[in-house]
Amino acid sequence: MTDSATTGPTGTPVTLLIADDDEVTRSGLRMLLAAQPGIAVVGEAADGVEAVEQVRRVRPDVVLMDVRMPRRNGIEATRQLLAESAAPPKVVVITTFENDDYVTAALSAGASGFVLKRLPVRQIAEAVRVVAAGEAILFPAALRRMVTARPLDSAEALPQAALTGREEEVLRLMATGLSNPEIAESLTVSLETAKTHVGNVLTKLGAQNRTHAVVIAYESGLVVPGFAG
Repeated sequence: MTDSATTGPTGTPVTLLIADDDEVTRSGLRMLLAAQPGIAVVGEAADGVEAVEQVRRVRPDVVLMDVRMPRRNGIEATRQLLAESAAPPKVVVITTFENDDYVTAALSAGASGFVLKRLPVRQIAEAVRVVAAGEAILFPAALRRMVTARPLDSAEALPQAALTGREEEVLRLMATGLSNPEIAESLTVSLETAKTHVGNVLTKLGAQNRTHAVVIAYESGLVVPGFAG
């Protein structure tokens, strides 16, 4: 029996493109991740321009995207990838510092999450698999630190989104990293109801994904530093 936790959504290996301007880092990640169960590394890129070109050519499920790259950085590359395709790859930002402003901007541009380069390769591989399956990689404490390290933008989408009280509650739960089943349990509602609320939140915020919605929640002030659920 195929284990869905180690494969892509269709039961096949998750195809991965690695974008990093450091050749040693890029080659090391390729070698280590290719050895992980359920992952097939199909390409690599040395900058954002090459990343976009390679995505068009090999159509990976996931891009592991460094943010500080020449020619076109990971933020701009992520934004372009998500804008030019009806079925773009998932993007996981990989970074050295969890409080990197570039990471927050990449999440706002639509990346599904981020991982730190210092993490064990098995954890990076798991992040790739989780994102390929349609979930988001959220580290609420680190996300709080990143967002609150810069001034809040009162012009963010939340004030104009007209969320209901229940939708605001759902967004707060999303900000703690809860999955749809956990949100359903917390609110004592069905899973389908929880999914509907999450979908409504994303639509009203104009968010690319859950991670983007959570960034908006922090930047708007709905969720504040130290919020624990």
